[in-house]
Amino acid sequence: MKLLAIETSCDETSAAVVEGGAKVLSNVIASQEAVHAAYGGVVPEIASRKHIEVVSYVVEEALLKADTALDQIEGIAVTQGPGLAGSLLVGISMAKSLAYARNLPLVGVHHIEGHMFAVRLEKHVPFPFLALVVSGGHTHLYKVDGFGRYRILGQTRDDAAGEAFDKVAKIIGLPYPGGSIVDRLAAEGDPDAVRLPRPLLHDGSCNFSFSGLKTAVLQYVRNNPRSIEGPALNDLCASFQAAVCQVLVEKTRLAIRTAGVKRLVVAGGVACNHELRRSMTDMADQEGVELCVPSPVLCTDNGAMIAVPADHYLEMGIRSGLDLDARTVWSLDRIDRGMFG
Repeated sequence: MKLLAIETSCDETSAAVVEGGAKVLSNVIASQEAVHAAYGGVVPEIASRKHIEVVSYVVEEALLKADTALDQIEGIAVTQGPGLAGSLLVGISMAKSLAYARNLPLVGVHHIEGHMFAVRLEKHVPFPFLALVVSGGHTHLYKVDGFGRYRILGQTRDDAAGEAFDKVAKIIGLPYPGGSIVDRLAAEGDPDAVRLPRPLLHDGSCNFSFSGLKTAVLQYVRNNPRSIEGPALNDLCASFQAAVCQVLVEKTRLAIRTAGVKRLVVAGGVACNHELRRSMTDMADQEGVELCVPSPVLCTDNGAMIAVPADHYLEMGIRSGLDLDARTVWSLDRIDRGMFG
């Protein structure tokens, strides 16, 4: 099917045209980073207003870049949740209006599900596989046995990895969003320069915790004010990044050994991080695991990723009604119960 997919779960407005759940004809993303930078983080009310302002133009541009008319679209996909309520509702309203006006099938998709399958836009990854989804709002490990068949193996108990990156960046005086800047500065630093904790590293579970690590950085900066100046800043960024990546890698290693699955997908915005990609590659080689990581543009929030599971559901005859509503909180391992009403 040739689908129009819409993603507005947080602060990116995106629309994509994807054919057969694999061929990307267009993938347009309008970022709000500059708007939220002044506040040091995403302001939900501002995010939803910006979605309203640009969503129609983003959809039009996606169709134009795909050289596709609206009457050639065979289905509409949209992120149903989780995410910010106002942001989700903008995308859902747009999707429902197009589905109603054109009498097209509509399906709501779980945001994390989209991230897990983004890699299939570049490479077919057979089932089963493990998926580590790491972003600003999510740090989860899943065993994926098929579309709609997910078992959670571990998750964060507090801050997500991406959230920790952005909060630490704010602590050390970097502009929002700071995760990519930390990554860049860390490349020039010594990861062993500052001793930082690795929360839950040896607790025997696949769960994560990054709040204590963030607090440790805060206390270190308070006790060492010059640590955010010159080369010392690079060392601090490298040490923090090394701590996060070690926890992510070792928890994933444990999940691999526990589940006995030899394919691993790492997805989400933090999957753009260079050190995480390098350390995951090393671990995968050690464990004899096939590692699959999407290109950076497919790691961040985008419409194309939403089309991958949507294509499967619509081909199976699974649809959402026009009463489709946003789900701000939504457990992926229970996606098969009540998702489509």
